[in-house]
Amino acid sequence: MAVPNDPEPRGTHTGVSVALFTSDLRLHDNPVLTAALRSAPRTVPLFVVDTGIAAAGFAVPNRAAFLAGCLAALDEGLRARGGHLVVRRGDVVAETCRVAAETGAGEVHVAAGVSGYALRREERLRSALAADGRRLRVHDAVVTAVPPGAVLPAGKDHFAVFTPYFRRWSAEHLRPVLPAPRAVLLPEVRTEPLPAASSLARGTASPALPPGGEGEGRRRLAAWRRGGLARYAERHDDLAGDATSRLSPYLHFGCLSPVELATRARERAGGGCAGAAAFVRQLAWRDFHHQMLAARPDAARHDYRTRHDRWREAPGELAAWREGRTGYPVVDAAMRQLAHEGWMHNRARLITASFLAKTLYLDWRAGARHFLDLLVDGDVADNQLNWQWVAGTGADTRPHRVLNPLAQADRFDPDGAYVRRWVPELAGVPGRAVHRPWLLPDPERRGYPGPVVGLEEALERFGRARGRI
Repeated sequence: MAVPNDPEPRGTHTGVSVALFTSDLRLHDNPVLTAALRSAPRTVPLFVVDTGIAAAGFAVPNRAAFLAGCLAALDEGLRARGGHLVVRRGDVVAETCRVAAETGAGEVHVAAGVSGYALRREERLRSALAADGRRLRVHDAVVTAVPPGAVLPAGKDHFAVFTPYFRRWSAEHLRPVLPAPRAVLLPEVRTEPLPAASSLARGTASPALPPGGEGEGRRRLAAWRRGGLARYAERHDDLAGDATSRLSPYLHFGCLSPVELATRARERAGGGCAGAAAFVRQLAWRDFHHQMLAARPDAARHDYRTRHDRWREAPGELAAWREGRTGYPVVDAAMRQLAHEGWMHNRARLITASFLAKTLYLDWRAGARHFLDLLVDGDVADNQLNWQWVAGTGADTRPHRVLNPLAQADRFDPDGAYVRRWVPELAGVPGRAVHRPWLLPDPERRGYPGPVVGLEEALERFGRARGRI
């Protein structure tokens, strides 16, 4: 959480400020950069390649490739305004303090985070800067549209149910959308080269990743507002139609502003656009999970609401799920899309998560870890708390619901087009028959595996585990 009124340290410098970029890799509507530019005649736009991320195992090829593109685009935008991105590598706190000392900066500006890691980093940075007579300015409404903690239920530190949160969230006035700066003037300061993806993470990225960067994000946003937004309410669950915005990677890295997206969508919704209203609701879900994690940082690793699960150990079934060979085509199609694109349709995320946590009854953390290994938009708040929602350990008011993959496939991929796109073994199977390949003669299955578990057996097992039967 931001501390808006930090005490003024002694000996505050005034000629230079630092804008520390974290999850806000953009020039448009960036309160961190705007405030830093206003606070001093010269500003250091700083990004620190955080070695702690790699040490914790969260430096993965897909997000590394996307991040490299984001940083290159940010540097290009700054150079067009007379500046450039200053890059350092190491501990974020140590490197930021070093840059502040080298340039005589009096203030460092940064976006408020919600994860335990981000909150600890903020406190360390505040203490280290204050010890050197410098000040940390933390800005809300940068990573989310409505800051965590801005709306609270009576007597509690966060909302645990989405519907009342959404009512309050919808009544909140959003801060004004800020223009991109016209000019950025830097002091003399050492910088390292922009990082290549290969220097950020080991391994090979998925072959069909989207390109990173603010310019690409804004192009996709403009196309989405012109085309897909109006029909979002009726089409967002259509697996084959691929009618979601696909803006989540750009939100995760801060290439797009959630305040700007929510403001524009609210305007359209106010004009009667049902698609815009549905999209606003999804942005509110994102903020909902961020306010939950801000209040309960340990929910990234532990059950938000324990069901006292004794999860099964079944390495072979977990591997089959990861590799897209469970024998349930809609599940396997989604897992193969994830491996190929580093992204998965939202409805498919619900189906695959329910299959792992409830049909196979395997620990949600194993699924969440696999998603974080591959998703370009892999966000701790959204990923972990969506997984907990599906597993029934989170904020779902119906924690024992199980999504039947066959019913989901029949409803959201009625002609089988999504499955045929991603499961080539079944590409010649027409219509809904593709969802039940075990009913086909072996030659028509072309080596596609049989079901890893029977659905009735799995449902009974889950009911026993949760004490429902």
